[in-house]
Amino acid sequence: MTEKAENKQDTNPAEQAVFRLQKLFIKDISFENPGAPDVFVIKQGEPKVEVNMGLKNKKMAGDDLYEVSLSITAKITHGEDNKTLFIVEVEHGGIFTLKNIPAQHLPAVLAVDCPTMMFPYTRQIISQLSVDGGFVPFLMEPVNFLGLYQNSQKQAAAKQGPTQ
Repeated sequence: MTEKAENKQDTNPAEQAVFRLQKLFIKDISFENPGAPDVFVIKQGEPKVEVNMGLKNKKMAGDDLYEVSLSITAKITHGEDNKTLFIVEVEHGGIFTLKNIPAQHLPAVLAVDCPTMMFPYTRQIISQLSVDGGFVPFLMEPVNFLGLYQNSQKQAAAKQGPTQ
């Protein structure tokens, strides 16, 4: 039994990978309701949704700290006459501690794991903005950040062409 306990202590905690969300914050936020109050009396139909998303990250001055920013713009229009109901723009930031993560895995952690952790909070902010603007909650579909990252890697590889 003592050998098993000693083996568990062999791992140096200073070398273990650390992935920790330190802080979430709003960098920029906007809600536009250009057709108010007329949009509240038009016949309700199936709305048309256009969502654009961007992701940025940067190393911060502190040790092992990274900022990840998720930018989402959602434009909701009335399906029949294409009249804008509302536009939501949010840039949501997070500060992450990423320590002892191998360099080859760091881009994936920043592009997949960090925004995956942030997205439910960003989605809630957007939903609450739509409610505060007088509309039903706008619930964004879940986002497959791993799929987006893999697609961007394939596109980057295709631009470089075949390697010899």
